[in-house]
Amino acid sequence: MTIEPDSGGRHAARQTVMVAAFEGWNDAGSAATSALTHLAGIWGATQVRELDPELYHDFQVNRPVMESGPDGERVITWPTTTVSVAELPDRTVVLVHGIEPSFRWRSYCAELLDLAEELGVQTVVTLGALLADVPHTRPIPMTATTESVGLQAVLDVEPSLYEGPTGIVGVLQHAAAERGFQSVSLWAAVPHYVANPPSPKATLAILTRVEELLAEPVPLGDLPEDAEAWQHGVDELASEDAEISEYVQQLEEAKDTADLPEASGDAIAREFERYLRRRDVGGDKGGEKGGDKGTDKG
Repeated sequence: MTIEPDSGGRHAARQTVMVAAFEGWNDAGSAATSALTHLAGIWGATQVRELDPELYHDFQVNRPVMESGPDGERVITWPTTTVSVAELPDRTVVLVHGIEPSFRWRSYCAELLDLAEELGVQTVVTLGALLADVPHTRPIPMTATTESVGLQAVLDVEPSLYEGPTGIVGVLQHAAAERGFQSVSLWAAVPHYVANPPSPKATLAILTRVEELLAEPVPLGDLPEDAEAWQHGVDELASEDAEISEYVQQLEEAKDTADLPEASGDAIAREFERYLRRRDVGGDKGGEKGGDKGTDKG
């Protein structure tokens, strides 16, 4: 499942992709926004725009934060949406990190997509995380959907069949498709009984799928170790409560039964491709530039 570089447009053999994640309803365990923050850090993204928070946020819902600046002066940080750009060897990636707005969602999406057009974006990738009945001891389930008919065949991605209340991720993906962008939405399923952030195992699953989709190496830093430590911590908590332990066992059995018929050849091939890409850039921790740092499928 790879977005191939465009043969035309602003960069002759180079595609510009927008990747967006939003704090709030679409961000269980902060997994999606943590993935975006990680990408901005390891790819050395430079901020190019900040949306006016007065237009989109209720400050009684998302309050500004008073802090001390580097010179000791008092500063206020307002809840807003930032847009950064990372120039990679084969792609330009526009990274959008926001908080789900309180109002004017259509205007909010229109402003982001206007900027996407200005920056030459062809594909919009939205990241989300939802709470689900999945065991923490198994790989985090990932789903990918698209409203772009052409991408459904090229990427072997399913159309979105979700019906019900949606969040800003669903609205932005739909608006992007209406504007003629290719659009893909990636979702991680976070175990509902460990919903509090951080959720490094889910963040790791999202980053793995982003790497696969963009065909760009994503150095993972300490995330694999953090994910393993997180799982061990949840194991210990579950072992102290017989009911939770039994519930986790039921989820494991259901998951294993569902996964049993799945052929492993494709999964092995994907993992081998990821290994080769990372080896080319010196391994998971090589090439880092620093830093690694809701619930719907609309």
